[in-house]
Amino acid sequence: MNRGRRLRLFLDSNVLTGGLVSLWGLDKAVLSLCAARVCRFVLAEAVRDEVEENLVRHAARLSQHAIGQLADDYRRLIQLTRPELVPYPPSQLVREQRHLIRHAADVPILLSAVISKPDWVLTHNTKHFTPAVARRTGLRIATPAEFFHTLASAAEPGT
Repeated sequence: MNRGRRLRLFLDSNVLTGGLVSLWGLDKAVLSLCAARVCRFVLAEAVRDEVEENLVRHAARLSQHAIGQLADDYRRLIQLTRPELVPYPPSQLVREQRHLIRHAADVPILLSAVISKPDWVLTHNTKHFTPAVARRTGLRIATPAEFFHTLASAAEPGT
């Protein structure tokens, strides 16, 4: 990884939610990098709101104890990571930039990423956050697996 500056990771709601509700996996590994402050967590308000809705839906299937644990884990993650918060983009900008991505609900998230200029946007939503979207916006968009593969390749001797 970059020695002088921490990589700034903009996490889509599916990566953040996946990391919170999974026992293990690459989503949780991304959150661990942010919690250890190896990477800087960039959190859009639009993503935060989506995650909180996802957690409420997920909690409906859990015991009271598990709901409390999930809420504690989420609060602890925010405390540990001290995320760089990105406000909602202005609604006029959202309307003007609707053409950037196929799914209208993703426009505020995409614009939050464009505005914050992260090193990486991590998402599992490859149906909407496509290579064409990456080219149009200049963002480096990848799944957590692609992100870790790139990191591992960069760390190999002779690369």
